[in-house]
Amino acid sequence: MPVTSLATLAAAQVPDLAPAVAELLGSGPELLFATVSGAHLYGFPSRDSDVDLRGVHLLRLREVIGLREGEATRTRMWQRDGLDLDLVTHDLLKFARLMLRRNGYVLEQLLSPLVVHTTAVHAGLTALAPGVITAGHAHHYRGLATTQWRLHAKNGELKPLLYTFRGLLTGIHLMRTGQVLAHLPTLSAEVPEAPAYLPDLIAAKAEAEHGPTPDFPAERLTADVAALHETLTAAQDASRLPDRPSAEDALHDLVVRTREAAV
Repeated sequence: MPVTSLATLAAAQVPDLAPAVAELLGSGPELLFATVSGAHLYGFPSRDSDVDLRGVHLLRLREVIGLREGEATRTRMWQRDGLDLDLVTHDLLKFARLMLRRNGYVLEQLLSPLVVHTTAVHAGLTALAPGVITAGHAHHYRGLATTQWRLHAKNGELKPLLYTFRGLLTGIHLMRTGQVLAHLPTLSAEVPEAPAYLPDLIAAKAEAEHGPTPDFPAERLTADVAALHETLTAAQDASRLPDRPSAEDALHDLVVRTREAAV
């Protein structure tokens, strides 16, 4: 599915965030970009889901070389017009380092089609993203799926089950195509091994953020999750993605240029 189509599909489930973003731009460090992540990006928000905003801010030079260091990570939770908002941003340097550590989350945030604020630095980071994607990112998605599957076994909720499938299918798709795709409805259509019942589970999740898993044979879920783990391993073994990122020097230059320009 083209990015424009995916963005339109996902954005249909996201409320108008323009007032909230305008408020953010008027306070705190310079915001370099902010995108929507979480369940809205993954394609299975509930009626009571909050909106996860993720992005990058820029600390001034004096905040990184002196005794009084600025916040490398900023977190803010608030309500606006009855909507629960959750914002987490990293300083540009920290974000660049995370990009080099086979961290799938930061790539999903950077490449999210649900952009609520952008700058030239955001465009620069996006252009460098292909140079940090490696076959090692399969470990991130394997670990994500394992953690969420254990959580599902503990609480029986549908949410961690969908996160399990989302992690495995994102990892498989990434190993095969080199493209970061986090939208579960699209993944279920594009990855042939995706279970046919996923659309039904996604529809059930819309009713409640922490609702129970619908009555479903546990043996089948276990078998399908195990099969997707095997598929992810095979996709990683066959992947043409490099073992190491190639964009470290370019990321370094981008961070330095951006920090110097803000002095």
